[in-house]
Amino acid sequence: MIGSPILLAFGTYVLAAASPGPSNMAIMDVAMRDGRTRALMLASGVITGSLFWAILAATGISALLAAYAQALLLIKVVGGVYLLYLALRAGRSAMQSTADRTSTVAGQAPRYLSLYRQGVLMHISNPKAIMSWMSIMSLGLRGDAPPGTLSAIIGGCAALGVIIFGGYAIVFSTATMIACYARARRWIQGLFSALFGVAGLKLLVSTN
Repeated sequence: MIGSPILLAFGTYVLAAASPGPSNMAIMDVAMRDGRTRALMLASGVITGSLFWAILAATGISALLAAYAQALLLIKVVGGVYLLYLALRAGRSAMQSTADRTSTVAGQAPRYLSLYRQGVLMHISNPKAIMSWMSIMSLGLRGDAPPGTLSAIIGGCAALGVIIFGGYAIVFSTATMIACYARARRWIQGLFSALFGVAGLKLLVSTN
């Protein structure tokens, strides 16, 4: 039977992963704009990034990074700049006409590997992910934790990540959501541009 510390760890992960943030916004954007397969590829990159921090948290390396201001500063700068890049890209998409956008998409080859890399980079450059995993491990890995607890936490959170991030990709790639996107593409891309911009500037300002 799963003990309450593990349930606390799972609950913390669900709250951190399911709450609106840059990764979920990016998955929503790709799902409505480019379809389910590409959104799932981006989601798989996000999950990989999450597992990267999970392993570092389990080995104590994430706590070491968080203790060094310069390391955390670098992560914040990289994350902030990358979010501003996504804001610029969404803004450019918002300014494109529907005809130009259709022509551009039609001429593009599937960029699955690029989307996967985007998901990984977005999550490993998110300082909140470090703090979230440190909290998860501190809640789940207590002194009297039985053998296998670490594997249960990482495995369970990985499964929850598939459900949460994959769920965003599936829900926002339904015909209804795609139809809504087609009608309000410029407004939606403009909103994503603003949200990514605010998130990126917030990270960069927090480096001071």
